[in-house]
Amino acid sequence: MKIGNREFDFANHFYMMGILNVTPDSFSDGGRFHSLDSALYHAEQLINDGADILDVGGESTRPGHVMISEEEEIERICQVVDALNLRFDIPISVDTYKAPVAKVGIQVGADMINDIWGLRRDSHMADVIAGSGVACCLMHNRQDNHYKDLIEDVKMDLQESLDIASAAGIEKEKIMIDPGIGFAKDLDQNLAIMNNLRQLQTLGCPILLGTSRKSMIGLTLDLPVDQREEGTIATSVIGFMAGCSLFRVHDVEKNLRALKMAEAILKG
Repeated sequence: MKIGNREFDFANHFYMMGILNVTPDSFSDGGRFHSLDSALYHAEQLINDGADILDVGGESTRPGHVMISEEEEIERICQVVDALNLRFDIPISVDTYKAPVAKVGIQVGADMINDIWGLRRDSHMADVIAGSGVACCLMHNRQDNHYKDLIEDVKMDLQESLDIASAAGIEKEKIMIDPGIGFAKDLDQNLAIMNNLRQLQTLGCPILLGTSRKSMIGLTLDLPVDQREEGTIATSVIGFMAGCSLFRVHDVEKNLRALKMAEAILKG
């Protein structure tokens, strides 16, 4: 898959996506990288630690978050994406489910759209992505966590997102999927998804795993958000062994080291 000016061999290797939240209320690092200077400094740290892609988020999607206007979200991300492109040679993803935000993000240099609603929230999102030719990640999400058969329902929902993408003209080679850990799932459901990640391979797309510091880890280990790195690393390694190939994390360096070790063992 080509993202920006880089080819990603997801079938044979794993890659790291560094989280760059430019929001004042992110669940993990809210407000720390809200200014342009601090965002650029953190981006440089993520790149030095081994990030292959930067994922820029302008609206917190933590449980209980307050929605912001499209205009405010655009204002938050545009100067950051533009500045990142001027300073660094790395693919940039914009984390949004709003078509107008995605459109402007792409115009200022985003190479990928990471949609937590998998094209099912904004009916114009698929056309924006198709028209631009950028890559996308379609995450599993729904309004509630009521499932008849958890794994099959998640696969069905993701297939619906893929069907929307296909109908809009988004090439399959431009799509990755995300099981949506922490979204419309309780603790037991999140753990069950983690234990059945390999089943998502039947959908035929690379799998992005985003578990970093999430409540699944906090609830399992009874730890606050700033003490969840070991739990995150465990999920990354398990995800890699189950076929995931892109890992969206806050701490790139530690997860990268663990994944390199796991890769060496599996290839040994």
